[in-house]
Amino acid sequence: MKKTILSAAIGAAVLGAASTASAATLDSVKAKGFVQCVVNTGLAGFAAPDASGNWTGFDVDYCKAVSAAIFADATKVKYTPTTGQTRFPALQSGEGDVLFRNTTWTISRDTALGFNFRTVNYYDGQGFMVPKSLNVKSALELSGAAVCVQSGTTTELNLADYFKANNLQYNPVVFEKFEEVNAAYAAGRCDVYTTDQSGLYAVRLGLTNPDDHVVLPEIISKEPLGPAVRQGDDQWFDIVSWTHYALIQAEEFGITQANVDEIRKTTTNPDIKRFLGVEKDSKIGTDLGLTNDWAYNIIKGVGNYGEIFERNIGKGSALKIERGLNALWSKGGLQYAPPIR
Repeated sequence: MKKTILSAAIGAAVLGAASTASAATLDSVKAKGFVQCVVNTGLAGFAAPDASGNWTGFDVDYCKAVSAAIFADATKVKYTPTTGQTRFPALQSGEGDVLFRNTTWTISRDTALGFNFRTVNYYDGQGFMVPKSLNVKSALELSGAAVCVQSGTTTELNLADYFKANNLQYNPVVFEKFEEVNAAYAAGRCDVYTTDQSGLYAVRLGLTNPDDHVVLPEIISKEPLGPAVRQGDDQWFDIVSWTHYALIQAEEFGITQANVDEIRKTTTNPDIKRFLGVEKDSKIGTDLGLTNDWAYNIIKGVGNYGEIFERNIGKGSALKIERGLNALWSKGGLQYAPPIR
């Protein structure tokens, strides 16, 4: 019944979303003077407020990148913290302009919920974490376990599918809020914690004794995570999408937050000149509804994709997640930008 009511509520929001998105989102953002981003209530490395209320993380930096593209200022942002269940209504209702909340791109979300996805800024997959004291080496040894999981997520559905497919029994311990799932696992109310592997590393970091817990090797799903916007505004969809591609392309070019000014002054490469807005005949920025130095402003404001990854969730962070599939295509990964020309 709870899911039926939620689906009806989201469905009603979808009906009203067309009129919300039909107005130019870019004009609305400029008029209010900031980008409103739907984010997690608090996931280390992705989106979390510090003791002073300042937000940091991978998703937060993406929000700042959009702000930089529009305003030439990465600080013109505000955040709407949401749970797995409240994130979609928040975007559909217009409470946020874009969803940056470690959200999986699925066909139903792309169609029935009235969203548009295009880019994948983090390739992930669902996994399991258990206390080392259980002496479990594989998820196939988890039959009969109590499993902590957040409701309203693809995680909940994948969990059911995996245990059914492998003829395993389990007891789901379900909570709406991410913090509630964390607290339940920490208190020993369940044997297993399941979510995206990136999330498991973040959760483990927050436990009293992180080394007492292990992430199992199995990846049981594809979880392409990325931004979403409401359907009905192609210009806004393009701005959010090409912000991601600009971050990827900058890393390919070797352009960083530290060297972007020097490269902009000295480069003779026509592709880089066009990318950084110094090619006089280029209109790639104005065609987006932005200035031609939009990509320069992004890199100056937040750095390139690799910099965002490393400082928030990579080797330069407490999570120390390997690039893996999120490496550039030229380095064995899947991150790839279409030509910016």
